[in-house]
Amino acid sequence: MVRSGCAYPPSPLAYPLKIRYSLTMKVWVKLLIGSILGMTIGFLLPNSEGVFSALQWVEKLAIGIGRYAVIPVLFFSLTIAVYELRMDEQFWSMVLKNFLLIVVVSVFVIFSGIMVTIIFSPDRIPIETVEQLEVLGLSIGENILELFPSNMLSVLAGGGIYLFPVCVFAGFLGMGLNYDRNYSKPVISLVDSLSRIFYHIASFFSEILGFIMIALAAFWAVRFNGVLQAKVYKDLIILLGVFSVVLCFGIMPLFLYILKPKVNPWRVLYGFLGPALSAFFSGDVNFSIPVLQRHSKENFGIRRRSSALSMSLFATFCRCGSAMVAAAAFIVIIKSYRYLTIGTLDLLTIGLYAFAISFVLARHPGDGAFIALAALCLTYSGGEYRAGYLILKPMAFYLVAIGTFIDVMLNAFGTYVLARTNGFIEDEKLVHFI
Repeated sequence: MVRSGCAYPPSPLAYPLKIRYSLTMKVWVKLLIGSILGMTIGFLLPNSEGVFSALQWVEKLAIGIGRYAVIPVLFFSLTIAVYELRMDEQFWSMVLKNFLLIVVVSVFVIFSGIMVTIIFSPDRIPIETVEQLEVLGLSIGENILELFPSNMLSVLAGGGIYLFPVCVFAGFLGMGLNYDRNYSKPVISLVDSLSRIFYHIASFFSEILGFIMIALAAFWAVRFNGVLQAKVYKDLIILLGVFSVVLCFGIMPLFLYILKPKVNPWRVLYGFLGPALSAFFSGDVNFSIPVLQRHSKENFGIRRRSSALSMSLFATFCRCGSAMVAAAAFIVIIKSYRYLTIGTLDLLTIGLYAFAISFVLARHPGDGAFIALAALCLTYSGGEYRAGYLILKPMAFYLVAIGTFIDVMLNAFGTYVLARTNGFIEDEKLVHFI
Protein backbone atom coordinates (compact mmCIF):
# COMPACT_ATOMS: atom_id res chain seq x y z
CA MET A 1 0.00 0.00 0.00
CA VAL A 2 1.39 3.43 -1.01
CA ARG A 3 0.10 6.77 0.17
CA SER A 4 1.62 10.18 -0.62
CA GLY A 5 4.75 8.50 -1.91
CA CYS A 6 5.40 6.66 1.41
CA ALA A 7 5.31 2.89 1.74
CA TYR A 8 3.35 1.52 4.69
CA PRO A 9 3.73 -2.02 5.99
CA PRO A 10 0.60 -4.13 5.72
CA SER A 11 -1.65 -4.23 8.74
CA PRO A 12 -1.21 -7.24 11.04
CA LEU A 13 -4.83 -8.07 10.21
CA ALA A 14 -3.74 -8.76 6.65
CA TYR A 15 -1.83 -11.84 7.83
CA PRO A 16 -3.47 -15.22 8.42
CA LEU A 17 -4.48 -15.89 12.01
CA LYS A 18 -1.55 -18.21 12.82
CA ILE A 19 1.02 -15.74 11.49
CA ARG A 20 -0.61 -12.84 13.36
CA TYR A 21 -0.45 -14.93 16.52
CA SER A 22 3.28 -15.64 16.11
CA LEU A 23 4.01 -12.00 15.36
CA THR A 24 2.30 -10.69 18.47
CA MET A 25 3.17 -13.37 21.04
CA LYS A 26 6.08 -12.44 23.30
CA VAL A 27 9.19 -14.61 23.27
CA TRP A 28 9.00 -15.50 26.96
CA VAL A 29 5.37 -16.60 26.51
CA LYS A 30 6.43 -18.92 23.67
CA LEU A 31 9.15 -20.37 25.88
CA LEU A 32 6.76 -20.77 28.80
CA ILE A 33 4.12 -22.53 26.69
CA GLY A 34 6.77 -24.79 25.17
CA SER A 35 8.11 -25.62 28.64
CA ILE A 36 4.67 -26.46 30.02
CA LEU A 37 3.79 -28.63 27.02
CA GLY A 38 7.15 -30.40 27.21
CA MET A 39 6.88 -31.11 30.93
CA THR A 40 3.34 -32.42 30.48
CA ILE A 41 4.51 -34.77 27.73
CA GLY A 42 7.54 -35.83 29.76
CA PHE A 43 5.54 -36.76 32.85
CA LEU A 44 3.12 -38.77 30.72
CA LEU A 45 5.80 -40.72 28.85
CA PRO A 46 6.92 -44.10 30.23
CA ASN A 47 10.35 -44.13 31.87
CA SER A 48 11.85 -46.69 29.48
CA GLU A 49 15.28 -46.99 27.91
CA GLY A 50 13.89 -46.45 24.40
CA VAL A 51 12.09 -43.23 25.37
CA PHE A 52 15.18 -41.99 27.22
CA SER A 53 17.49 -42.64 24.25
CA ALA A 54 15.11 -40.95 21.79
CA LEU A 55 14.71 -37.87 23.99
CA GLN A 56 18.47 -37.73 24.56
CA TRP A 57 19.02 -37.56 20.78
CA VAL A 58 16.33 -34.88 20.42
CA GLU A 59 17.94 -32.87 23.23
CA LYS A 60 21.30 -32.88 21.43
CA LEU A 61 19.59 -31.64 18.26
CA ALA A 62 17.76 -28.92 20.22
CA ILE A 63 20.93 -27.73 21.97
CA GLY A 64 22.73 -27.64 18.62
CA ILE A 65 20.01 -25.46 17.12
CA GLY A 66 20.20 -23.09 20.08
CA ARG A 67 23.99 -22.82 19.78
CA TYR A 68 23.91 -22.55 15.99
CA ALA A 69 24.56 -18.81 15.77
CA VAL A 70 26.34 -18.20 19.06
CA ILE A 71 29.94 -18.04 17.75
CA PRO A 72 29.41 -15.54 14.88
CA VAL A 73 27.03 -13.28 16.82
CA LEU A 74 29.33 -13.22 19.86
CA PHE A 75 32.54 -12.80 17.85
CA PHE A 76 31.46 -9.89 15.65
CA SER A 77 29.52 -8.13 18.42
CA LEU A 78 32.43 -8.35 20.85
CA THR A 79 34.90 -7.16 18.20
CA ILE A 80 32.87 -4.01 17.58
CA ALA A 81 32.31 -3.55 21.32
CA VAL A 82 36.05 -3.59 22.02
CA TYR A 83 36.71 -1.20 19.14
CA GLU A 84 34.05 1.31 20.25
CA LEU A 85 35.06 1.20 23.91
CA ARG A 86 38.70 1.81 23.01
CA MET A 87 37.67 4.70 20.80
CA ASP A 88 35.93 6.23 23.83
CA GLU A 89 38.82 5.24 26.15
CA GLN A 90 36.46 3.19 28.32
CA PHE A 91 37.58 -0.35 27.56
CA TRP A 92 39.85 -1.10 30.52
CA SER A 93 37.59 0.66 33.00
CA MET A 94 34.64 -1.45 31.81
CA VAL A 95 36.71 -4.64 32.06
CA LEU A 96 37.74 -3.72 35.61
CA LYS A 97 34.16 -2.94 36.65
CA ASN A 98 32.97 -6.26 35.23
CA PHE A 99 35.59 -8.22 37.13
CA LEU A 100 34.94 -6.38 40.39
CA LEU A 101 31.24 -7.14 40.11
CA ILE A 102 31.95 -10.77 39.22
CA VAL A 103 34.16 -11.22 42.30
CA VAL A 104 31.66 -9.59 44.67
CA VAL A 105 28.72 -11.55 43.28
CA SER A 106 30.65 -14.83 43.32
CA VAL A 107 31.65 -14.46 46.97
CA PHE A 108 28.10 -13.58 48.01
CA VAL A 109 26.36 -16.36 46.07
CA ILE A 110 28.77 -19.16 47.00
CA PHE A 111 29.00 -18.43 50.72
CA SER A 112 25.29 -17.65 51.09
CA GLY A 113 24.53 -21.00 49.43
CA ILE A 114 26.88 -22.78 51.85
CA MET A 115 25.26 -21.10 54.86
CA VAL A 116 21.76 -22.04 53.68
CA THR A 117 22.89 -25.65 53.22
CA ILE A 118 24.24 -25.76 56.78
CA ILE A 119 21.16 -24.11 58.31
CA PHE A 120 18.62 -26.18 56.37
CA SER A 121 20.69 -29.33 56.21
CA PRO A 122 19.31 -31.99 53.81
CA ASP A 123 19.15 -35.62 54.93
CA ARG A 124 21.99 -38.02 54.22
CA ILE A 125 22.00 -39.88 50.92
CA PRO A 126 22.67 -43.66 51.07
CA ILE A 127 26.16 -44.55 49.88
CA GLU A 128 26.24 -47.18 47.17
CA THR A 129 29.25 -49.16 46.05
CA VAL A 130 30.84 -47.60 42.99
CA GLU A 131 32.27 -50.16 40.59
CA GLN A 132 33.99 -47.81 38.17
CA LEU A 133 35.20 -44.28 38.74
CA GLU A 134 34.59 -41.91 35.86
CA VAL A 135 37.41 -39.57 34.91
CA LEU A 136 36.16 -36.00 35.08
CA GLY A 137 38.32 -32.92 35.36
CA LEU A 138 38.70 -29.26 34.56
CA SER A 139 41.75 -29.67 32.24
CA ILE A 140 42.90 -26.16 33.08
CA GLY A 141 46.27 -26.51 31.36
CA GLU A 142 44.70 -27.72 28.11
CA ASN A 143 42.14 -24.93 28.24
CA ILE A 144 44.87 -22.30 28.52
CA LEU A 145 46.75 -23.79 25.56
CA GLU A 146 43.60 -23.55 23.43
CA LEU A 147 43.47 -19.78 23.95
CA PHE A 148 46.44 -19.38 21.59
CA PRO A 149 46.33 -22.05 18.86
CA SER A 150 48.89 -22.09 16.06
CA ASN A 151 46.27 -20.58 13.75
CA MET A 152 44.14 -17.91 15.44
CA LEU A 153 41.40 -18.28 12.82
CA SER A 154 40.88 -21.89 13.90
CA VAL A 155 38.99 -20.74 17.02
CA LEU A 156 36.08 -19.75 14.76
CA ALA A 157 35.73 -23.35 13.63
CA GLY A 158 35.02 -24.61 17.14
CA GLY A 159 31.96 -26.59 18.16
CA GLY A 160 30.26 -23.74 20.01
CA ILE A 161 31.29 -25.16 23.39
CA TYR A 162 34.48 -23.39 24.51
CA LEU A 163 33.87 -19.73 23.67
CA PHE A 164 36.73 -18.12 25.60
CA PRO A 165 39.26 -18.47 22.71
CA VAL A 166 36.67 -16.80 20.44
CA CYS A 167 36.40 -13.92 22.92
CA VAL A 168 40.19 -13.55 23.09
CA PHE A 169 40.43 -13.41 19.28
CA ALA A 170 37.59 -10.88 19.14
CA GLY A 171 39.38 -8.75 21.74
CA PHE A 172 42.62 -8.67 19.76
CA LEU A 173 40.79 -7.92 16.51
CA GLY A 174 38.80 -5.12 18.15
CA MET A 175 42.02 -3.59 19.44
CA GLY A 176 43.62 -3.97 16.01
CA LEU A 177 40.82 -1.96 14.40
CA ASN A 178 42.01 1.07 16.38
CA TYR A 179 45.43 0.99 14.76
CA ASP A 180 44.78 3.29 11.78
CA ARG A 181 41.24 4.09 10.76
CA ASN A 182 42.34 4.97 7.21
CA TYR A 183 43.15 1.30 6.72
CA SER A 184 40.62 -0.29 9.06
CA LYS A 185 37.50 1.70 8.13
CA PRO A 186 36.30 -0.82 5.47
CA VAL A 187 36.89 -3.71 7.90
CA ILE A 188 35.03 -1.86 10.66
CA SER A 189 32.03 -1.41 8.38
CA LEU A 190 32.17 -5.08 7.38
CA VAL A 191 32.41 -6.36 10.97
CA ASP A 192 29.63 -4.01 12.07
CA SER A 193 27.37 -5.24 9.26
CA LEU A 194 28.13 -8.89 10.03
CA SER A 195 27.38 -8.26 13.69
CA ARG A 196 23.93 -6.91 12.83
CA ILE A 197 23.25 -9.65 10.26
CA PHE A 198 24.09 -12.49 12.63
CA TYR A 199 22.13 -10.78 15.39
CA HIS A 200 19.02 -10.99 13.22
CA ILE A 201 19.80 -14.62 12.36
CA ALA A 202 20.09 -15.40 16.07
CA SER A 203 16.83 -13.51 16.65
CA PHE A 204 15.08 -15.84 14.22
CA PHE A 205 16.21 -18.86 16.22
CA SER A 206 15.00 -17.25 19.44
CA GLU A 207 11.57 -16.96 17.84
CA ILE A 208 11.38 -20.72 17.24
CA LEU A 209 12.79 -21.71 20.63
CA GLY A 210 9.25 -22.29 21.87
CA PHE A 211 9.10 -25.47 19.80
CA ILE A 212 12.62 -26.46 20.87
CA MET A 213 11.69 -26.00 24.52
CA ILE A 214 9.06 -28.74 24.16
CA ALA A 215 11.80 -31.30 23.54
CA LEU A 216 14.11 -29.93 26.24
CA ALA A 217 11.36 -29.75 28.88
CA ALA A 218 10.08 -33.25 28.00
CA PHE A 219 13.53 -34.80 28.51
CA TRP A 220 13.97 -32.79 31.71
CA ALA A 221 10.62 -34.01 33.05
CA VAL A 222 11.37 -37.66 32.25
CA ARG A 223 14.62 -37.50 34.22
CA PHE A 224 13.03 -35.50 37.04
CA ASN A 225 10.24 -38.04 37.36
CA GLY A 226 12.84 -40.79 37.78
CA VAL A 227 14.67 -38.82 40.47
CA LEU A 228 11.44 -38.19 42.36
CA GLN A 229 10.71 -41.91 42.43
CA ALA A 230 14.09 -42.51 44.10
CA LYS A 231 12.98 -40.22 47.00
CA VAL A 232 16.47 -40.00 48.54
CA TYR A 233 17.25 -36.72 46.77
CA LYS A 234 14.09 -34.89 47.84
CA ASP A 235 15.65 -32.62 50.48
CA LEU A 236 18.49 -31.47 48.24
CA ILE A 237 16.09 -30.85 45.36
CA ILE A 238 13.86 -28.66 47.53
CA LEU A 239 16.80 -26.79 49.09
CA LEU A 240 18.43 -25.87 45.78
CA GLY A 241 15.11 -25.08 44.10
CA VAL A 242 13.86 -22.77 46.84
CA PHE A 243 17.20 -21.03 47.29
CA SER A 244 17.61 -20.38 43.55
CA VAL A 245 14.11 -18.87 43.34
CA VAL A 246 14.66 -16.67 46.41
CA LEU A 247 18.07 -15.57 45.13
CA CYS A 248 17.07 -14.76 41.55
CA PHE A 249 13.52 -13.51 42.09
CA GLY A 250 13.95 -11.92 45.51
CA ILE A 251 17.46 -11.01 46.65
CA MET A 252 18.98 -9.99 43.30
CA PRO A 253 16.11 -7.66 42.28
CA LEU A 254 16.32 -5.95 45.68
CA PHE A 255 19.93 -4.95 44.99
CA LEU A 256 18.66 -2.90 42.05
CA TYR A 257 17.05 -0.49 44.51
CA ILE A 258 20.48 1.03 45.18
CA LEU A 259 20.87 2.10 41.55
CA LYS A 260 20.61 5.78 40.64
CA PRO A 261 18.33 6.87 39.09
CA LYS A 262 15.71 4.62 40.65
CA VAL A 263 14.66 1.54 38.70
CA ASN A 264 11.76 -0.87 39.12
CA PRO A 265 13.48 -4.22 39.85
CA TRP A 266 10.40 -6.28 38.96
CA ARG A 267 10.33 -4.66 35.52
CA VAL A 268 13.93 -5.79 35.01
CA LEU A 269 13.07 -9.27 36.23
CA TYR A 270 10.13 -9.45 33.82
CA GLY A 271 12.41 -8.45 30.95
CA PHE A 272 14.70 -11.43 31.60
CA LEU A 273 12.10 -14.19 31.95
CA GLY A 274 12.98 -15.55 28.50
CA PRO A 275 16.67 -16.20 29.26
CA ALA A 276 15.69 -17.66 32.65
CA LEU A 277 13.44 -20.29 31.05
CA SER A 278 15.94 -21.16 28.33
CA ALA A 279 18.76 -21.52 30.88
CA PHE A 280 16.83 -23.77 33.26
CA PHE A 281 15.53 -26.31 30.76
CA SER A 282 18.58 -26.35 28.48
CA GLY A 283 21.12 -26.35 31.32
CA ASP A 284 23.50 -24.72 28.83
CA VAL A 285 25.02 -21.24 29.12
CA ASN A 286 25.94 -20.99 25.43
CA PHE A 287 22.40 -21.95 24.42
CA SER A 288 21.10 -18.97 26.43
CA ILE A 289 23.58 -16.30 25.24
CA PRO A 290 21.72 -15.35 22.00
CA VAL A 291 18.43 -15.24 23.93
CA LEU A 292 19.97 -13.03 26.61
CA GLN A 293 21.57 -10.75 24.02
CA ARG A 294 18.26 -10.17 22.27
CA HIS A 295 16.35 -9.49 25.47
CA SER A 296 19.02 -7.06 26.67
CA LYS A 297 18.84 -5.08 23.46
CA GLU A 298 15.12 -5.11 22.70
CA ASN A 299 13.75 -4.96 26.25
CA PHE A 300 16.19 -2.51 27.79
CA GLY A 301 17.99 -0.85 24.90
CA ILE A 302 21.41 -1.87 26.23
CA ARG A 303 24.05 -0.79 23.75
CA ARG A 304 26.12 -3.44 22.04
CA ARG A 305 29.44 -2.10 23.31
CA SER A 306 28.35 -2.78 26.88
CA SER A 307 26.24 -5.93 26.53
CA ALA A 308 28.70 -7.87 24.34
CA LEU A 309 31.61 -7.26 26.73
CA SER A 310 29.66 -7.95 29.92
CA MET A 311 27.95 -11.08 28.58
CA SER A 312 31.27 -12.51 27.39
CA LEU A 313 33.05 -11.90 30.70
CA PHE A 314 30.16 -13.13 32.84
CA ALA A 315 29.61 -16.24 30.70
CA THR A 316 33.32 -17.04 30.97
CA PHE A 317 34.19 -16.15 34.55
CA CYS A 318 30.94 -15.76 36.53
CA ARG A 319 29.88 -19.38 36.98
CA CYS A 320 29.35 -18.99 40.70
CA GLY A 321 25.82 -20.39 40.45
CA SER A 322 27.20 -23.72 39.25
CA ALA A 323 29.99 -23.55 41.83
CA MET A 324 27.50 -22.81 44.64
CA VAL A 325 25.35 -25.79 43.64
CA ALA A 326 28.47 -27.96 43.63
CA ALA A 327 29.51 -26.71 47.10
CA ALA A 328 26.05 -27.38 48.54
CA ALA A 329 25.95 -30.86 47.00
CA PHE A 330 29.47 -31.57 48.25
CA ILE A 331 28.49 -30.72 51.82
CA VAL A 332 25.64 -33.24 51.53
CA ILE A 333 28.12 -35.83 50.23
CA ILE A 334 30.46 -35.26 53.18
CA LYS A 335 27.57 -35.66 55.62
CA SER A 336 26.56 -38.84 53.80
CA TYR A 337 30.02 -40.33 54.30
CA ARG A 338 30.39 -39.33 57.95
CA TYR A 339 28.24 -38.17 60.85
CA LEU A 340 30.72 -35.59 62.17
CA THR A 341 29.89 -31.90 62.07
CA ILE A 342 31.63 -29.92 59.34
CA GLY A 343 33.80 -27.26 60.98
CA THR A 344 33.98 -23.58 60.11
CA LEU A 345 37.46 -23.98 58.62
CA ASP A 346 36.22 -26.81 56.40
CA LEU A 347 33.29 -24.69 55.19
CA LEU A 348 35.63 -21.80 54.44
CA THR A 349 37.95 -24.14 52.53
CA ILE A 350 35.06 -25.58 50.51
CA GLY A 351 33.88 -22.04 49.70
CA LEU A 352 37.34 -20.97 48.54
CA TYR A 353 37.68 -24.11 46.40
CA ALA A 354 34.28 -23.43 44.84
CA PHE A 355 35.17 -19.76 44.30
CA ALA A 356 38.34 -20.73 42.42
CA ILE A 357 36.52 -23.38 40.37
CA SER A 358 33.86 -20.85 39.31
CA PHE A 359 36.48 -19.00 37.24
CA VAL A 360 37.60 -22.05 35.24
CA LEU A 361 34.28 -23.54 34.07
CA ALA A 362 34.22 -21.81 30.67
CA ARG A 363 34.91 -25.14 28.93
CA HIS A 364 31.75 -26.64 30.47
CA PRO A 365 28.70 -24.59 29.43
CA GLY A 366 26.33 -27.56 29.66
CA ASP A 367 27.56 -29.54 32.68
CA GLY A 368 29.29 -26.94 34.84
CA ALA A 369 27.72 -27.81 38.22
CA PHE A 370 28.45 -31.54 37.95
CA ILE A 371 32.01 -30.96 36.72
CA ALA A 372 32.57 -28.52 39.61
CA LEU A 373 31.22 -31.14 42.05
CA ALA A 374 33.57 -33.77 40.62
CA ALA A 375 36.49 -31.34 40.93
CA LEU A 376 35.64 -30.70 44.59
CA CYS A 377 35.44 -34.42 45.31
CA LEU A 378 38.75 -35.15 43.56
CA THR A 379 40.76 -32.31 45.12
CA TYR A 380 39.34 -31.68 48.59
CA SER A 381 41.20 -33.46 51.45
CA GLY A 382 43.48 -35.22 48.98
CA GLY A 383 40.64 -36.98 47.18
CA GLU A 384 39.09 -38.54 50.30
CA TYR A 385 35.67 -38.29 48.61
CA ARG A 386 36.93 -38.85 45.07
CA ALA A 387 33.96 -41.08 44.15
CA GLY A 388 31.39 -39.09 46.12
CA TYR A 389 29.95 -37.21 43.16
CA LEU A 390 28.75 -40.47 41.64
CA ILE A 391 26.02 -40.86 44.28
CA LEU A 392 24.46 -37.69 42.85
CA LYS A 393 24.86 -38.69 39.21
CA PRO A 394 21.13 -39.53 38.78
CA MET A 395 20.28 -35.90 39.62
CA ALA A 396 23.22 -34.34 37.75
CA PHE A 397 20.83 -32.77 35.21
CA TYR A 398 18.99 -31.01 38.06
CA LEU A 399 22.21 -29.65 39.57
CA VAL A 400 23.20 -28.39 36.12
CA ALA A 401 19.77 -26.81 35.54
CA ILE A 402 19.84 -24.89 38.83
CA GLY A 403 23.47 -23.83 38.37
CA THR A 404 22.93 -22.63 34.80
CA PHE A 405 19.74 -20.81 35.76
CA ILE A 406 21.60 -18.82 38.43
CA ASP A 407 24.61 -18.22 36.15
CA VAL A 408 22.46 -16.78 33.35
CA MET A 409 20.37 -14.64 35.71
CA LEU A 410 23.54 -13.21 37.25
CA ASN A 411 24.78 -12.52 33.73
CA ALA A 412 21.52 -10.73 32.93
CA PHE A 413 21.46 -8.59 36.06
CA GLY A 414 25.19 -7.85 35.84
CA THR A 415 24.88 -6.75 32.21
CA TYR A 416 21.94 -4.50 33.11
CA VAL A 417 23.61 -2.93 36.17
CA LEU A 418 26.87 -2.13 34.36
CA ALA A 419 25.05 -0.71 31.34
CA ARG A 420 22.83 1.48 33.50
CA THR A 421 25.60 2.79 35.75
CA ASN A 422 27.76 3.67 32.74
CA GLY A 423 25.06 5.26 30.59
CA PHE A 424 24.87 2.53 27.94
CA ILE A 425 21.13 2.02 28.15
CA GLU A 426 17.98 3.45 26.62
CA ASP A 427 14.87 2.39 28.51
CA GLU A 428 12.14 0.80 26.44
CA LYS A 429 8.45 0.91 27.33
CA LEU A 430 7.04 -2.22 28.93
CA VAL A 431 4.59 -2.69 26.06
CA HIS A 432 7.53 -3.06 23.66
CA PHE A 433 9.15 -5.91 25.60
CA ILE A 434 9.55 -9.07 23.53
